[in-house]
Amino acid sequence: MFEGISAPPCTMPVCVCFRRLCHPKLVQLYGVCTRQHPMCIVTEFMENGCLLNYLRQNGGTMGQPWLLSVCQDTCEAMQYLETHNFIHRDLAARNCLVSDKNVVKVCDFGMTRYVLDNQYTSSTGSKFPVKWSPPEVLHYNKYSSKSDVWSFGVLMWEVFTEGKTPFDGRSNVDVVDEITRGHRLYRPHKASNDVYKLMYQCWHERPQGRPSFSELLKRIRLLAELAD
Repeated sequence: MFEGISAPPCTMPVCVCFRRLCHPKLVQLYGVCTRQHPMCIVTEFMENGCLLNYLRQNGGTMGQPWLLSVCQDTCEAMQYLETHNFIHRDLAARNCLVSDKNVVKVCDFGMTRYVLDNQYTSSTGSKFPVKWSPPEVLHYNKYSSKSDVWSFGVLMWEVFTEGKTPFDGRSNVDVVDEITRGHRLYRPHKASNDVYKLMYQCWHERPQGRPSFSELLKRIRLLAELAD
């Protein structure tokens, strides 16, 4: 699979950054071409393509155990990034890929940053995915592993709605207003109360009120055991 990127994904050199990202639930990098623009990266081929499209194309055929396995795969990747001080900043179903064995892996590190103090403040005017972003990003452009946790909650919602668009039909301005006033996404009908409680905790107004990816992974594994 080839993907063009217009700028290095973090403050360190692009090759160094990607070389440090190695985990079974991250799409593996094989090479980088820097002799032309845009730069191209060569990654492992994921036969079933984009998770968002896969969810939409197979809607109605997926049981809760598989939906939870998607969340677990993604959470394992994000726990790895959290542990190694990387912030993804663009986690969403559109940025995950599915293998021929239905293993889900996180990809698209174009906005990823390596940080030493678990916080990154983006420059004013930088673009970001509003419907996947927490209040501190919407208002102050402040990113951390806990902003990734918020996005993970939205990804869980995408998974359990089988590919619906969050805040569908609302403008970005309306979404910012709703989030600021405390409104959150509704419970998908395929999500149990326990599953929805978990994703809802990802949307706590304050970053410190959200669980870490390590905590999320433990709870998702427990839910998966109960669902089997």
